[in-house]
Amino acid sequence: MPSEFTGKHVTVAGLGVSGVPAAKVLHGLGAHVTVVNDGDDERSRAQAAELEALGVSVRLGDGDTLPEGTELIVTAPGWKPTKPLFTAAEQAGVPVWGDVELAWRLRGPDSAPWLAVTGTNGKTTTVQMLASILKAAGLRTAAVGNIGVSLLDAVTGDTEYDVLAVELSSYQLHWAPSLRAHSAAVLNLAPDHLDWHGSMEAYAADKGRIYEGNRVACVYNVADRATEDLVRAADVEDGCRAVGFTLGTPGPSQLGVVEGLLVDRAFVEDRQKNAQELAEVSDVDPPAPHNIANALAAAGLARAFGVSAGAVRDGLRAFTPDAHRIAHVADVDGVAYVDDSKATNTHATEASLAAYESIVWIAGGLAKGATFDELVTGAAKRLRGAVLIGADRALIREALARHAPEVPVVDLDRTDTGAMLQAVREARRLARPGDTVLLAPACASMDMFTNYNQRGDAFAQAVRELGA
Repeated sequence: MPSEFTGKHVTVAGLGVSGVPAAKVLHGLGAHVTVVNDGDDERSRAQAAELEALGVSVRLGDGDTLPEGTELIVTAPGWKPTKPLFTAAEQAGVPVWGDVELAWRLRGPDSAPWLAVTGTNGKTTTVQMLASILKAAGLRTAAVGNIGVSLLDAVTGDTEYDVLAVELSSYQLHWAPSLRAHSAAVLNLAPDHLDWHGSMEAYAADKGRIYEGNRVACVYNVADRATEDLVRAADVEDGCRAVGFTLGTPGPSQLGVVEGLLVDRAFVEDRQKNAQELAEVSDVDPPAPHNIANALAAAGLARAFGVSAGAVRDGLRAFTPDAHRIAHVADVDGVAYVDDSKATNTHATEASLAAYESIVWIAGGLAKGATFDELVTGAAKRLRGAVLIGADRALIREALARHAPEVPVVDLDRTDTGAMLQAVREARRLARPGDTVLLAPACASMDMFTNYNQRGDAFAQAVRELGA
């Protein structure tokens, strides 16, 4: 495969974390590489200088024009399919790949198989759990893909792997037509990135690409019928099985929960009658319902690869979640303070709210076109109070007024650096011993913060000031 790139004119669309590695790899394979990029800022110019020193051509400030002679485009995953560059490519008969597609095609004949994960929420945690389980089984592995480690680096580097735990976004899957995983999971489906995909149907179809060509198992969420529908629609290899995960008692060919235990009725002999204990619910950190679901999905993929029950248990025990994912910050005066700043959409926030019985909810930010009626209706009985921040807080306030009018609401009309401290103080005033003050914004953070990490850090700092 690498020899086919020698002398080929390849356009790389976009710099950044995927474009720069793609340009370097293609240049190293002997391709004539031109990088086009919309931006012309300081960071872009520095990346351009690095590539130009290698002999790569870079055009800044023009990401729409197809360079003359282009035979292949390798695009950054976030570039929309409707861009003029791709329209011109289609008219010229030029194929478009993403960096994941390029990585897939560059794999050697003995390359590590991929265990792939997608879904609206929970991808990163599930992939990290999966990697922890695989390592506990003594396998050489890495968590790669949308998680931040380049798949190109994984497949072209010197490190030899037995198997890769791969996180894939809907963007990446859209541009990866020939990807064929060993086994794959779709964790859940909820409206997200519809401005990019154009419709929920297109979004789901791109997610469903992860099942195409699976060899051993298509892992789906029993509670989310849409994920099972994607399995039914997929063209898989003969013998590939549908394997469900559920928070309830599992049926045959499922993983689930029985009396505080994670159990497997999919990868056991005589699954009609038998079940294999994998771990205790308490082995999962944190043991919130949606995180148990993540653990079951990770276990399903690991078991599809032949990993023992003991390694599943040891891997889950060794796993430590990333910051800002339903992270317990502190207890102050009998009230728990929990940071789930990563809950940037309503689907993630719904799962977060379901983990606690009595909540003072800190929410708000950039809604990205979301509506909140269904979220509030489902959580109303759990809410002690709500503190609203950010640009689109009125949308949440109005949903609370419609569906939970008895819940006291504090509306903070400020976006300065002290807003989070005031939000935490107002939440403390509303809370009672035994309650949880939960930062689960259901919105993006960029109206007030650089990213969800900074928002979560601000919350944790405010809680520490309370404790002091």
